[in-house]
Amino acid sequence: MAAKKTGKKKYGPAASKIVKKVMHEKKVGTLKSGRSKKKVKSRKQAIAIALSEARAAGAKVPARKKTARKKATSRKKA
Repeated sequence: MAAKKTGKKKYGPAASKIVKKVMHEKKVGTLKSGRSKKKVKSRKQAIAIALSEARAAGAKVPARKKTARKKATSRKKA
């Protein structure tokens, strides 16, 4: 039998309340995305919005994962 892991929780209770609220909005169909204000259809996008709101509210949420972005290449004029 494996030993139980002991440690801190990744997400705080305030974060889970926000996620619950946002997931309900998505289910009802009233959740809108950022500036475009389009209706959110993806479950993953809804969770991302919820965690973003939780971070803004100061809830205990892990930092965003770093993504590899392409560097902007500038062309030299000949």
